[in-house]
This record gives sequence, structure tokens and C-alpha cells, in this order.
Amino acid sequence: MSEALKFKQENLGDSVKLSLSGEVDIYTSQELKENLYNIVDTNKADLIIDCTELNYIDSTGLGIFVGALKKAKEHNKKMVITGLKDNIKKLFIITGLDKVFTIE
Repeated sequence: MSEALKFKQENLGDSVKLSLSGEVDIYTSQELKENLYNIVDTNKADLIIDCTELNYIDSTGLGIFVGALKKAKEHNKKMVITGLKDNIKKLFIITGLDKVFTIE
């Protein structure tokens, strides 16, 4: 069983920051999808995903990030990922997603 995934949402005026902590895997990915898609659909602001406290993400989670980015672009919004730990950043580089996402 995976570590619980926790969310903290902050409205920053011109953007919405979603801080993730824990793990994103097959068990927690549906909750992530619902949260991300809801933010994109209900806010006119850009999305910042803070992964400073995120310990693990699998291919299911990466797919949800891609889906959320696609949805954000449909609404003319930006999506930025911040605070990636080295092991997670490596996954983005290996999959080529570092070229797709804005990573800070």
C-alpha cells in the first residue's frame, strides 16, 4: 500500500498553487486526477503544482499530469511544476516530459 497523498490548494491571484505530498501511484491517482481537473475547470488562473513534498510518482501519475496540461492548454492556461526531487525529475527526463512541461 502506498503513502497517503495530500493536497493543499492556495489561490495566489493570477495562479492557483496545488502542493502535493506523499505518493502518486495506481492507488492515489484517481484522487489526483479529480483534484487537478477540478482546479483547471473551475479556475481562470494558471496552475502551479508544487512537488517539494512529493516522494514518488508512477506512470499513472505522469499520465494524469499530461492530461491536466492538455486540459489547461484548452483553457489557455499555463501549468508549471516546481520542487521536483531528483528521483522524480529523472523520471521526467527519461520519459521526455521535461520538454513538455515547464519545470522550475
